[in-house]
Amino acid sequence: MEFGRVAEEEVLNVDFTLPADGEQTILTLKNNKPAKTEFFVGCAKWGRKEWKDLIYPKKTKEADFLGEYVKHFNSIELNAVFYSIPKEEQIIKWAEMVKANTNEDFIFCPKFSRTITHIKRLKDTDFLTDEYIKSISAFRKYLGPCFLQVSDNFGPNNIDVLENYLQKLPKDLKVFVEVRHKDWFVGDAKKQLFSMLAKHEKGAAITDASGRRDCLHMELPSPEAFIRFVGNGGKFLDSDKARVDEWVIRIKHWLANGLEKVYFFLHQHDEADTPLIADYTIEQFNKHLGSDLSRINFIPKSNLLL
Repeated sequence: MEFGRVAEEEVLNVDFTLPADGEQTILTLKNNKPAKTEFFVGCAKWGRKEWKDLIYPKKTKEADFLGEYVKHFNSIELNAVFYSIPKEEQIIKWAEMVKANTNEDFIFCPKFSRTITHIKRLKDTDFLTDEYIKSISAFRKYLGPCFLQVSDNFGPNNIDVLENYLQKLPKDLKVFVEVRHKDWFVGDAKKQLFSMLAKHEKGAAITDASGRRDCLHMELPSPEAFIRFVGNGGKFLDSDKARVDEWVIRIKHWLANGLEKVYFFLHQHDEADTPLIADYTIEQFNKHLGSDLSRINFIPKSNLLL
């Protein structure tokens, strides 16, 4: 993932402190009764050859990567469907692979296709949106919330376009929105965006990336958190762990105020060691937040030569 990347020599100069809760978060969680929170932790993709001999058996074929992935995680931020509207047959195949590996609690969180969000910019997309929803509905019980990311140049002057689009979506389709234009995160534009999302019961993705600290807006328009954590990996793994520790503290505060669900997706600029920071996240969530997530089952080093 290239978004928010900074040069290696700049990483240690980044202030990774989480900002204070936003105004909408305080409104959303005010008087909310503490709930039994559900936790979902995963990655953005399963097709990583680098994960063979790490979490996938050495001889695993690419066609079987998903079947191996679901043995370790209970969710995925599904970026694969961003590049084109998926075929229903493909969705059914993926769902059947999950079922075959008996992970009944697994969910896919599919990204809206770029034809809708980036090319058409949410305009004149009724047919395309219907096709997208029809396809992802084939996930059935494995369908989690959808992730709607608009382009970097889709600014606050498009708020009516965004609101009109969201209003047309089925009420039972859970959606989290990510904006990237810098002007969304300041002044009246910020307040208008998150109050609008709250009015329509839509969530907001919070993205924690080194080079785009403005996207770390800490606003919860719904009592659910959808967090995209972009680590630096490699020699910065300890730094990534310290950032996860901060998230644990913040999520614990939100839990005390009634946060209902946590979706936490791990990214790295180089995805080779993403399972390492993911396992650390799961460990800390289980230890401090009361989750009961399965740890990553790494392949023992002694087996690498077999």
